[in-house]
Amino acid sequence: MIVVDVWKYAMSLETLRRSLAKPKTSVQLCLLGVAAGLIAAMLIILFRLLIITVQSWFLPETDNFAHLPPLERFALPILAALFIAIFADFTGFKHYRLGIPFVLHRIKQHYGNMPIWNAANQFFGGALALISGFSVGREGPSVHMGATGASVLATWLHLPFNAMRTLAGCGVAAGIAASFNTPLAAVIFVMEVVMREYKIHIFVPIMLAAVTGALTTQFVFGTQTELSMIHVIPLSGWHIPYLILCGVVLGALAFSFNQNLMLVMRTFRKVGMFPRLLLAGVITGGIGYLVPQAMGPGLSAIAISVSSPDDIQLLTTIFIAKLLATIFALGLGIPGGIIGPVIGLGVIIGSMMSFFGHYISPEVQVVGTYAVLGMAGLLAATLHAPLAALVAVMELTSSPTITVPAIVVIASAYVTALQLFKNRSIFLQQLEFQGLAYQVSPAVEALQKVGVLDEMEENFKLLYSSDKEQISQTLNAVDAQTPLIVHDDENGYRLAEYDLTLTAEQTVGIRYVPLQGVTSQSTLAEVFTILNDKRGGAVYVYNKLDNKQIMGLIRWDHIRHILTIRSSLL
Repeated sequence: MIVVDVWKYAMSLETLRRSLAKPKTSVQLCLLGVAAGLIAAMLIILFRLLIITVQSWFLPETDNFAHLPPLERFALPILAALFIAIFADFTGFKHYRLGIPFVLHRIKQHYGNMPIWNAANQFFGGALALISGFSVGREGPSVHMGATGASVLATWLHLPFNAMRTLAGCGVAAGIAASFNTPLAAVIFVMEVVMREYKIHIFVPIMLAAVTGALTTQFVFGTQTELSMIHVIPLSGWHIPYLILCGVVLGALAFSFNQNLMLVMRTFRKVGMFPRLLLAGVITGGIGYLVPQAMGPGLSAIAISVSSPDDIQLLTTIFIAKLLATIFALGLGIPGGIIGPVIGLGVIIGSMMSFFGHYISPEVQVVGTYAVLGMAGLLAATLHAPLAALVAVMELTSSPTITVPAIVVIASAYVTALQLFKNRSIFLQQLEFQGLAYQVSPAVEALQKVGVLDEMEENFKLLYSSDKEQISQTLNAVDAQTPLIVHDDENGYRLAEYDLTLTAEQTVGIRYVPLQGVTSQSTLAEVFTILNDKRGGAVYVYNKLDNKQIMGLIRWDHIRHILTIRSSLL
């Protein structure tokens, strides 16, 4: 009875894998997306509770470091940097590639298969950084942990790589949604920045994962967002010319931010990781000693911007201090995200811009609206994600009146940064600096969406023999449409077929085509990579879980048919 139950379970998993190998929306893929979102949310809840609990031991209010004595503000980041470096050394610095850029690389090049030790560095290092007041965001660790949770789920179920890639996107969406309580913006961010494509069979499970992540974290932390304290009002059309000017300024600031962050990374490239992290701790400690409002992911800066919008000198001081703290923390390798600090910086600069906007509408308080618009413009131009920034603003404010002015600011900021300053996404710049590949050819990208289980020929004959007479008899016995695979210890697996290149006078011989194997988790992209140089041949598909049992065969002609006829790419 137990054997029968195990066999049924194995068969149901095999059916699941074959279903997921297809590039189509399915109930199975949607349910797995929900599961990935739930796993991501649980990891992020644990991560946030750890930060809140530890900070409650020495802070009266989360992320408000102004209550700490100056010497403690100076020492805390240095001590945290020391522990981050020790943990990274314990796991091996080769596992210290973290955050959204690394996740993007793994999704593009490795189907989202995430190394566990990198995630451990991200969890503990990110928690220490946020607890101690480094100016980094929690979305970097959240995205990394979400993708890792989805990767573990896909690996445990031995799912096809194309499904693993989709689930990694689900984990990223859940991570963003759980961090900012913005499920729709999370979906757009994944499509616009991470996956960089819009496909319906990917879109639906990612939507479900984002909603799952948001709802799960709302159950623990409530529905409030970082911008809940900001009051947004409608702006008249007279503000539009000034908003365009604000967008141009924000585009220039985004370019400057990206350039200086990369400058810090390049300057300290040859310095060891240990002294780099300690230097980041010293700089953050020094800034925190002088300007405590600049510490943390940005909540303190947002609160000051809203409560003291007329104090331009204070806002300018906090902006410069937080800008430096963010650039040096991220540039020197502190584990954390970039989105949180950029939101804080954008709110500050937007609040400062409202000083002149107030003269356009002196009868109303426009500081909240301008603060949100500053965030939207800086976020869009820095990350090269205008649509995600727009949707994030709409979700964070729950106000439809922000849509039109946000579009004006985002468009002018993005175009200014892109066309005037030739600015590029900070994530892509970081990937290139680290030497991590993220681009694939259109052909490979198309083939990555289809698992070999969906396209392999399963009607074949397998013969374990090297005897030519037996091979010839077997070839005569099978029909022309059934391929014959032969195996012997000396030559391995080969495809045996009649040599049709011979002339009529010659005796018909047998031609052997050497075969390489790919695991049943593979996609057609791996087959393309093996056969592309020869423009011919075939590969066999084997089951890694069943003593490498051959499951099917895929020929080059089939790959060419998919690319030329079904995908119209080549």
